[in-house]
Amino acid sequence: MSDIVLGIGASHSTLMNTHWAEVDDQPGAHRFRDGLHAARDALAAARPDAVVVIGSNHFRGFFLDLMPAFTIGVGEVVGAGESGTPGGRLPVDTALARRIVDQLVDDGFDPAFSLRLTVDHGITHSLQHLLPALDVPIVPVVVNMFAPPLPTLRRCDALGTAIGAAIRGDGRGKRVAVIASGGLSHRLPWPKWFDALSDDDRFLVEAWLNGRDSWAQYEVRRRQIIRAAEADINPGFDEELLGRLAAGDLGDLLDRTSAEIDAVAGNGAQEIRAWIAMAAALRPFTGRTLAYAAVPQWLTGMGVALAEPAVPVKPKEQP
Repeated sequence: MSDIVLGIGASHSTLMNTHWAEVDDQPGAHRFRDGLHAARDALAAARPDAVVVIGSNHFRGFFLDLMPAFTIGVGEVVGAGESGTPGGRLPVDTALARRIVDQLVDDGFDPAFSLRLTVDHGITHSLQHLLPALDVPIVPVVVNMFAPPLPTLRRCDALGTAIGAAIRGDGRGKRVAVIASGGLSHRLPWPKWFDALSDDDRFLVEAWLNGRDSWAQYEVRRRQIIRAAEADINPGFDEELLGRLAAGDLGDLLDRTSAEIDAVAGNGAQEIRAWIAMAAALRPFTGRTLAYAAVPQWLTGMGVALAEPAVPVKPKEQP
């Protein structure tokens, strides 16, 4: 039997890597970074043998020519390396990844799996800041959070429950941490693929459809479109989610639709699916917020939280 030793939820923004100087005078940005450091230290203290990372794809590893709801990397996993995030091959726990795929199938899911998966900052930003040495094998779980129709929040809760069961039933005596990467409230200047109205909209949809072998050629203009956007952050929504996580129960939040999330907290808030799945994998757990700040320069409500097993796991013996 393996154990889940820790859960972490962390927002991501590549602007943290590329434009830190613009926020260096902002206490909120420092609060968030300090929160990441505290989560990094907690993860190191938990001494995991593997880390499951649940996150999104920003049309660098998945494109509109094929967009599965859930994908697990079971073989080679490569970081796209955009905006200073880790690039190249990442260490993977293939045995645990296969165990998770099998459990998902047994639980009525139809997951995609990949023996050669490209992941972007939806996975790698968290690894960069929480596991900077990249010295623990990972299992990436990529959830479609940007190309409607999206899996429901309830479905993502069930996904997390199945992942938790897969880990606990692994039989290899591993210590496993689960990281949720993404959110919180933010609105990206991204159209729905079926409702591209402006020139920028049509450009983005073209990039999302045709960028599989050439996404870098679209990157400059895409970055310009994002940098020109105005921040749309809802701290009330973010604090509600963090409060529910601290209470160990997401409750009726799971009943909200994608349209409701979009209207209240922006299309980027759809990434809370990762947090929901992480919480379900840990359940029962006790949660606490390490940091929160609305950072308009990053367009995002930036949060960091821990979820710890309700029944503490025995510390790992020193070698």
